[in-house]
Amino acid sequence: MMKVILLTEVKKLGKKGDVVEVAEGYGRNYLIAKGLAVEATEGKLKELKEQKEARDRRKEKELMEARALAEKIKSIEVVLYGKCGENGKLFGAITSKDIADALEGAHKIKIDKRKIELKENIKALGVYPVDIKLHPEVSTRLKVVVKEEGRG
Repeated sequence: MMKVILLTEVKKLGKKGDVVEVAEGYGRNYLIAKGLAVEATEGKLKELKEQKEARDRRKEKELMEARALAEKIKSIEVVLYGKCGENGKLFGAITSKDIADALEGAHKIKIDKRKIELKENIKALGVYPVDIKLHPEVSTRLKVVVKEEGRG
């Protein structure tokens, strides 16, 4: 038996970065020969541990930044203007891209439009709570106010 570090996901064996114990022939003649794994030497294990720690630190930093941004967004109100008919229905619609552009323009906060969870485009005047998923663990709500163009 020998220990190897997987360089890619191997079906029924493990994910990238996993240290697994396999038969020596399978390890040397298949996994290492095909570039799917490397032998788990002391140096390689140390390198893997350092990479994992760096990845964990980066993930923690991203989480902290997302939480700080969520707090900032929670207190913001974005105002958008659109042309509308007599009944308050907009000609056209307000999309997640419009919201992202307004957020960047007015508040210098750049958010990918795909993170803005708009169930359907906004088609009428009013105030709308819009959810934004900043991180797998962090979501916040933005207040979007849609007013008629020219009236303020």
